[in-house]
Amino acid sequence: MAYNSDKELKMYYSIGEVAKMFKVNESLLRYWEKEFPIIKPRKASGNVRQYKKEDIENIRLIYHLVKEKGLTLQGAKQRLKDNKSYAANTAEVVDRLKQLRQELVELKNALDYLT
Repeated sequence: MAYNSDKELKMYYSIGEVAKMFKVNESLLRYWEKEFPIIKPRKASGNVRQYKKEDIENIRLIYHLVKEKGLTLQGAKQRLKDNKSYAANTAEVVDRLKQLRQELVELKNALDYLT
């Protein structure tokens, strides 16, 4: 997943920008918006969706549950209902481990280059 939670966010993101962050189709985001009431983008003139930081965090959480953990939508809904904070913490740990792995790969490549 390309989303970086440490990145400074601007106030609103378009659906296209959010889709690129998660490498998903815009149609999937619209579908998730219908299925998960925690995703509530603001709709500007012309029904243009504008996602806030909170929406992006919720999408990150749903992405983790559905795409990374392989839960069904119903399973993800249940997990969010049962314990949203636990699911969010798990997603954060997974993201950090991926970042650490990338850093280690870069270090290994740098060492390989030196030898």
